[in-house]
Amino acid sequence: MFSQRILKSSAPLLATAVIGGGLYAASLQSASQTQSAAPPPPAVTDRIVKTSTQRSKEPEKIFTSGFSFQDLKLQSSEVVNHNTKRLRFEFPDKDAVGGLRALSALLTKATPSGAWLPVLRPYTPISDPDEPGHIDLLVKRYPDGKMSNHLHSLLPGQTLSFKTGPLLAYEWTPNKHSQIALITGGAGITPMYQLTRAILKNPEDQTKVTLVFGVNGDADVLFEPEFRELERKFPDRFKAVYTVSSPTASSPFPKGYVTRELLKAHMPGPEERDIKVLFCGPPAMEKAIAGSKGLLGSQGGVGGVLKEMGYSSDQVFKL
Repeated sequence: MFSQRILKSSAPLLATAVIGGGLYAASLQSASQTQSAAPPPPAVTDRIVKTSTQRSKEPEKIFTSGFSFQDLKLQSSEVVNHNTKRLRFEFPDKDAVGGLRALSALLTKATPSGAWLPVLRPYTPISDPDEPGHIDLLVKRYPDGKMSNHLHSLLPGQTLSFKTGPLLAYEWTPNKHSQIALITGGAGITPMYQLTRAILKNPEDQTKVTLVFGVNGDADVLFEPEFRELERKFPDRFKAVYTVSSPTASSPFPKGYVTRELLKAHMPGPEERDIKVLFCGPPAMEKAIAGSKGLLGSQGGVGGVLKEMGYSSDQVFKL
């Protein structure tokens, strides 16, 4: 809805009859001045029209709230590596935007071939939430993954259902922490990429970001060109650290795993009370680095390497 401004005007409704030529002439002159009062200054009118025009051009936000599902058509499918695709889904309105907040995921729904019931899976969009006309997902295919295999089989023109109400994993507040460390592995990179871009895109947010990304092979180092560009643009605020367990002979990345020594070399220590550490990765990595989550997805307290390093539960959050 758009607000409207109502302009009210009033005019004198009472005329006074007086006797005498001089007084009568003065009354006529006053009435003439009242009837010929000038309309509102052009500047005021222009401002009202300009404000209304600006508001009418605000793009529609697709993902804001609600429990309904909306079908979106696949526009393109791009192979990223041996098990990952970038899928672009188009909005019915080419001017609409996703409008998602940082660290938001979308619940998808589909009925894969041979399935009796629909399958629900959350995915974190990787496209800019203010980019009009589409939304992008980066989907890693797992051998037994019903939804990931279905998504990899989609052809342009086919559809996927998205829940219009997003899933917020963590409430990010700009400048709440002077520094954050993002530790991730595998497909856990997508929310970290989403958050990193949101922080560095916001001129009001001066949080410093350190990313530690552990993967199996060179081809699994996703978003490396994008992160390299962010390091170039924000050399004092963003740093990406990679470690590859099985690199090629000519790999530009160091061989290894996410270890205590690696984290200590690149992350602010737990004595920095203003630091926040976010983790997102496979269950085995989560247990080793931050400790497993508790029942029903609760945080379950900090554990693993981060506990050994002295980080407290209020400094660590597992996505």
